Amino acid sequence: MEAKTIKKIGVLTSGGDAPGMNAAIRAVVRTGFYYNLEMYGIYRGYEGMIQNDIKKLDSKNITHVLERGGTFLKSARSEGFRTEGGRKKAYENLKNHGIDALVVVGGDGSLTGAHLFYQEYGIPSIGLPGTIDNDLSGTDSTIGFDTACNTAIEAIDKIRDTATSHDRLFFVEVMGRDAGFIAINAGIGSAAAAILIPENKTPIESLVEKLKSRSKAMKTSNIVIVAEGGKSGSAQEIADKVQKFLPYYDIKVTILGHLQRGGAPTSFDRLLASKLGVAAVEGLMQGKYDVMAGMINHKVVYTPIVKAIVDDKAVDEEDLRVANILST
Repeated sequence: MEAKTIKKIGVLTSGGDAPGMNAAIRAVVRTGFYYNLEMYGIYRGYEGMIQNDIKKLDSKNITHVLERGGTFLKSARSEGFRTEGGRKKAYENLKNHGIDALVVVGGDGSLTGAHLFYQEYGIPSIGLPGTIDNDLSGTDSTIGFDTACNTAIEAIDKIRDTATSHDRLFFVEVMGRDAGFIAINAGIGSAAAAILIPENKTPIESLVEKLKSRSKAMKTSNIVIVAEGGKSGSAQEIADKVQKFLPYYDIKVTILGHLQRGGAPTSFDRLLASKLGVAAVEGLMQGKYDVMAGMINHKVVYTPIVKAIVDDKAVDEEDLRVANILST
């Protein structure tokens, strides 16, 4: 499609929050100001678009947000946007504000909404990969992933202190929905005894044998990282199964949960969000619509949204090999 003249851009965050979303919003808004565009914040995601919770932004809105976790634009799930009537109302509100284009920061559900909206109403949009799960293809890392891994590792390091003091076996469940990226990175970074991810089904018998061999090697603590949504079950379910095979172990379960989504973004996430925020605005001005801006091999790339959300992002087999070697 031929590039349209864009004068007003709306930015929103949708779905689960991720550290670095504020940095992305800031970069989008500052880049818009650089090119003399009017910038609008759409609060509470697509639901705010339907409810007309849309406000013009100025420099005060983005002061001291770079270092903050969460999203000052707020985020919400929107059942209304799933309906034709809801999207029609959202479109009318955008037109009333004169908004020409959108930048949507979120995961696959959020980008799916942007794609559908573009298909129905032709509103130019670019998605930014804002999710701790790192499950979008078209980018080496999603905004928030690095921070979530650091948070998980910090928590696991503290759990290890207790595990070592009491010779305990801990099962630690990390987030990631149906992807094992956080589990793999946190597992390698925290010297886990084993890593269980959704992409691979690990037989309980294999896990038990590994733990037995570590016991014979006089390992004083064992931490098993379990990704939520795994084929082998939750951390508690796996712990219960292992307990039957190893009744002499003092087994504990810790679910890290939503603390992984909070906190100040790391320098990596701040830099990634900032670069992609600039790329989003410049991409729209260049006529790149219905795409997601990502970073591959340190270079900005634009991937069709349908490809970014549909193509499975495979875990790195080399990472799995390294994790296996280091856990023996």
